[in-house]
Amino acid sequence: MADDGPTASSGDREPGNAPGPGDTHRKPEHAAAPEPALDATGEPGPTVATGPTDVTGPTGGDEPVANGSSRFGTPGRPLKRSSFLVGFTGAAGVLLAYTLYLGLRNATGILVLVVIALFLAVGLHPAVVRLRSWGVPHGAAVAVVALTVVLLLCGGVFALVPPIVTQTGQFIDQLPNYLEALRRNEAVNDLVERYDLMKRVQSAANADTIGQALGGVLGGAQLVFGTVFRGLTVLVLTIYFLAYFNRLRELGYSLVPRSRRERVRLIGDEILTKVGAYMVGALSIAVLAGISTYVFALIVGLPYPFALAVVVAVTDLIPQIGATLGAVIVSLVGFATDLPVGIACAVFFLIYQQVENYLIYPKIMRRSVSVNEVAALVAALLGVSLLGVVGALIAIPAVAAFQLILREVLLPRQESR
Repeated sequence: MADDGPTASSGDREPGNAPGPGDTHRKPEHAAAPEPALDATGEPGPTVATGPTDVTGPTGGDEPVANGSSRFGTPGRPLKRSSFLVGFTGAAGVLLAYTLYLGLRNATGILVLVVIALFLAVGLHPAVVRLRSWGVPHGAAVAVVALTVVLLLCGGVFALVPPIVTQTGQFIDQLPNYLEALRRNEAVNDLVERYDLMKRVQSAANADTIGQALGGVLGGAQLVFGTVFRGLTVLVLTIYFLAYFNRLRELGYSLVPRSRRERVRLIGDEILTKVGAYMVGALSIAVLAGISTYVFALIVGLPYPFALAVVVAVTDLIPQIGATLGAVIVSLVGFATDLPVGIACAVFFLIYQQVENYLIYPKIMRRSVSVNEVAALVAALLGVSLLGVVGALIAIPAVAAFQLILREVLLPRQESR
């Protein structure tokens, strides 16, 4: 039998060999190097270091390293979640939420003006795009659209103010005659003597009543100037939004993650297109109603036909109830002029509203925004209750946008589950 060489004893065993039965308490001087792990392809993967981590960065400790230390020191242990800390954090959150609520409530008026300006800018942007397609520069296109809007507003004001001033002056001039006719009326005199109305009027005409009346006059002036200021604010904001429309749109899309940005862009552009189409359709229907009213007023001899046409066109922009409101105003003027004229006004608007509701409105609006009639009615009522006339104006475009998101996003997601 050949000699295989000397056998190593327990004392001469190599440092990296496994310990024998009698070396259970002996620790190896050097730990064996770990074998590299194999990945899925059978190749050796990266070796994970098990030694101590260097606490200094490549610049001598000024950069953060793996264990969280930096030139400002090592972060301490996290705070214990005591009941006091949890309660204090909750109270701070509630206080912050209430502060935000107060801020939004106080800024409600400005936010409504911003929403109106955005809505008008979205509706007027197709006109800017059309002018750009004709070779007009962007600034000139915005200026043309803004100037057209200003001219239309000025035309409406000049159409409404003179009749109001004229009728008010005539009423003041005829007021003594009205009072004299009432004084000669036996029934009125009997009521004055029975309820002692003269003494009631004299007792009411004191300093407090005069002060309240003066306050009412000042309040009316404040209302007029406030309305003018809000109108100018909306106009200026609309012009700015038109000028920077593309930048604002791209900024909104850039807030979306890159993986979903293209789909959000397509859906968002479709929503903007529907809102613009709704505005164009609504303006077309309103202009048609105003022209029809103007022609009818000239035929039957109504006073101030252009002013009445402007009133009908403006009120016709309000969904659901606007056309009826304009018809009532013109019919009242007709009845005040002559009874047959008032009856003719009522019959005309009754027929015209049927034609508009069943022929004109569906033909124009279904091409731009296909909105369920029940959903449009509910949205208009909710919009009026929340934001008044402004809510009624933006109700139908909001429903169209919601229907698009529901059809393209929510329903497919539910079907894929």
